[in-house]
Amino acid sequence: MKKIYFPFLLFLILLSCKDPNYQNTKIVGKTSVIDSTTVSDSTYIKVIEPYKEKMIKEINTVLTYTTKDLVRTDGNMQSTLGNLMADLTYTRANPLFKKETGKDIDFALLNYGGIRSGIFTGAVTNRNAFQLMPFENTLVVVELTAEKVQELVNYFTEGSRAHPLSKQIQLTISENGHALIKIRDMIFDKSKTYYVLTSDYLQSGGDRMDFFKDPVHLYKLDYKVRDAIIDYFKSVDTLRSTLDNRVILK
Repeated sequence: MKKIYFPFLLFLILLSCKDPNYQNTKIVGKTSVIDSTTVSDSTYIKVIEPYKEKMIKEINTVLTYTTKDLVRTDGNMQSTLGNLMADLTYTRANPLFKKETGKDIDFALLNYGGIRSGIFTGAVTNRNAFQLMPFENTLVVVELTAEKVQELVNYFTEGSRAHPLSKQIQLTISENGHALIKIRDMIFDKSKTYYVLTSDYLQSGGDRMDFFKDPVHLYKLDYKVRDAIIDYFKSVDTLRSTLDNRVILK
């Protein structure tokens, strides 16, 4: 009797452990209107309030100052804000890249449309950094062939927009759109590859910057553009940027 009972009991246990085949038969939803008549719940408010106060304090923390308005529209093929953006990302990223590779970044290129706000005379806070860069883009370095760098320059000159270029590259653009290129004070060498700093969004072809795709090598710095902005702001007492000879129009 025992020999018959035990296998049968084991069979029932295994059967009960089998995952049931559940299927969803109905989804029910309702609309909850939230307006001026909605009564707030004091319990939730007490929990949230300390975090809200901390967030407001953090977002309004003063990081640095500027003695003039910095915007993306105050120059021709360059701008004070674009120059600042390209230069500060280079300044923050190059030590990281050099530590990893032993090499220097040759120059930085970002995009005009990625600058989402200006920075205006007075105190500069965390809020300014988030308004300037509300996206979660990260910095990357691409190793480009000289041919790809030439495509980059053609894109810049033909678009006639003040895309942020760092001061390590100088373009002298003639009336017919041809550009004489100098990179880190050296005439452009068509036999070399160059290391260019940009964002992961642009590297994937954002803003039609297809020349960043399929580079010789891609280096991910794991450093958000916004964090680079904040870190740079904290490192200087005053923001300084001018229109200079990085882009010369003949």
